[in-house]
Amino acid sequence: MADENIKEKKQEIRKAKRFPNKNYAIKKRLPVRPIEGNNVIFVTKKTNFKAQLDKCCDLLTRGEKEIILHGLGAAIQRCCNLALQVETLFSGTCQLEVNTGTVDLIDDLEPLVDDLDFAAQVRHSSSIHIRIFRTAMLGANQ
Repeated sequence: MADENIKEKKQEIRKAKRFPNKNYAIKKRLPVRPIEGNNVIFVTKKTNFKAQLDKCCDLLTRGEKEIILHGLGAAIQRCCNLALQVETLFSGTCQLEVNTGTVDLIDDLEPLVDDLDFAAQVRHSSSIHIRIFRTAMLGANQ
C-alpha cells in the first residue's frame, strides 16, 4: 500500500517537470544591475577568480572605504569565497556585511511558428550582496 503511494507521487513529480516548448526559442535577458560604480564588482562563474581577487585587493589598497560584491545563482559560492579570501588577505582590517535575496529574471520567448505571438516569462534566482568595508588601515596607530 505504501509502495503504491510512493510510485504515484513519483509519477506526479515527473509530470510536473517543465519541458521546453518547441514552438518558442528562449532568449535570456541580462539581469538588472542594482548599482554602478568603481567599487562594485559583479562576480560570475566565467571570470577568472584570481583576476577578481586582484581587483578587490587593488581597490582596497588604493583607498576605497568599501567594495560591494554581487553574485547570482551558481556564482554565489564563488562570491562568498572571494569575500572570505579578501578578508583573510587583509588580516582582520576588513569586515563583511552579507545580504541575500531573490532576483526576477526575464526570458523572451520568440516564436518559431508564424501563428504565435512574442511572449516573456519570469523566473527567480537567488542572489547575494556582500559589502566589504575597512575597519582599520594597515600600519595605522590604533
